[in-house]
Order: sequence, then C-alpha cells, then structure tokens
Amino acid sequence: MKKVYGSAAEALDGLLRDDMLIAAGGFGLCGIPELLIDAIVASGVKNLTIASNNAGVDGFGLGKLLESRQVKKMMSSYVGENKEFMRQYLGGELELEFNPQGTLAERMRAGGAGIAGFYTKTGYGTQIGEGKEVKVFNGEHYILEEGIFADLAIVKAWKADPTGNAIFRKTARNFNPPAAMCGKVCVMEVEEIVEAGTLDPDHIHLPGVYVHRIVQGEHEKRIEQRTVRKREEA
Repeated sequence: MKKVYGSAAEALDGLLRDDMLIAAGGFGLCGIPELLIDAIVASGVKNLTIASNNAGVDGFGLGKLLESRQVKKMMSSYVGENKEFMRQYLGGELELEFNPQGTLAERMRAGGAGIAGFYTKTGYGTQIGEGKEVKVFNGEHYILEEGIFADLAIVKAWKADPTGNAIFRKTARNFNPPAAMCGKVCVMEVEEIVEAGTLDPDHIHLPGVYVHRIVQGEHEKRIEQRTVRKREEA
C-alpha cells in the first residue's frame, strides 16, 4: 500500500471535515507538523477540536489555525506563548480543556492502545478533577481520565522509511508517538525518508503500523523564547 505522498495537501486529501478531533504532535515548537497544519489552514475546515500539548505561537504552528478561527476547542497543557489564544479564550470565543502534561500524553497513549480510561492521582482535589469519577486505591484518591480517540493524528518525525517506521529526535519524541497512536488515521511529515530496512529496529520509536500516510518536506527551525546574556564589559 502506498504511504508516501507528494505534498501535505495530497496526504490530507479526503481526510478533513468540519467538527473533527485532531491529535497534533510536538512539544512547544519542537517537532510540530507545520506542513500539515498549513495544509489544514488552506483547506478551510472549521469547528475543530485539537488535542495538543500547546497551541503554537502567534503566526506559527497551531497559532495559524487559531488566527483563521478554525478551532473551537483546545485540549492542552500549556498555552502561555500565544496571545491570540488568550484573547479568544478570555473573550469566550474558544473552549479550553486543560490537562496536566503527563495526563494528556497518557490519554493519547491509552487511546492508541484501545484503553477507554485510566485512574490517576494527578488533578485530584483541583479544578482538573471536578465532575470526574473518583476511586480510592491503597488509601489514595484517583480520578478517572478518558483515553483520546482522535479522528486524525498529525505528527512530525526526523527519519522514517516508506512503511512508516519512524524515529523522533530528542524532545520531539514526547508527544508525537502517543499522538500518532491515538488517531484513527495518522498522517506523518518527515524530514528524511530512508530506504526500507536501513533503520535499526532497536532505534524505531513508532512502528509503521500506526502510520497511514507520509509526506517529506522542508521545515523551519524556530525558537519560542530567545534569551541571551548581555555582553560582559571589556
């Protein structure tokens, strides 16, 4: 089965619709599927729910989908770098479901493993736990969190072979594998596609069975917060 496509738009062809739940990989601006995000912006689909660690920054990453008003709800852990996100949320224009980072990653992983829900101590006794089922195990309180079963997963890998076996580089490994696993369909953009059989099986972070479509492309390297020291006096 062909998995490699010529462009992000081709790789998403026939998969997009209004009111979708999309799981997006990446951590900050590291390992985000920027080409696929641009293609979703161009498609014009709307009322999207996005499950992602963060919401990008103004004018880049998922921030572009916020600016085009295509997102109705974010399921995220950290959204502090995006002024447009803050404006829409405080203005009542955007729904927000906050998740602790570990809980969000595990919700994605659980969905990919076919697990409907799990119990965690994280969030008990806070607003995160309000309205959720509570059980006591060994004298400790746990809240029930549901697995995420996304209509579509969009992720970015460093290297992959044509079957979808993928390697993620450093921090990009945090959310990309669980995001890929929880999608009914997973589309992956990659910096480099190598021949089948050239990746060491022990180095593969995501088996190709989870990946349905692949696109290779050029990516922009960005830094969220550039911090430098003042030059020392001579």
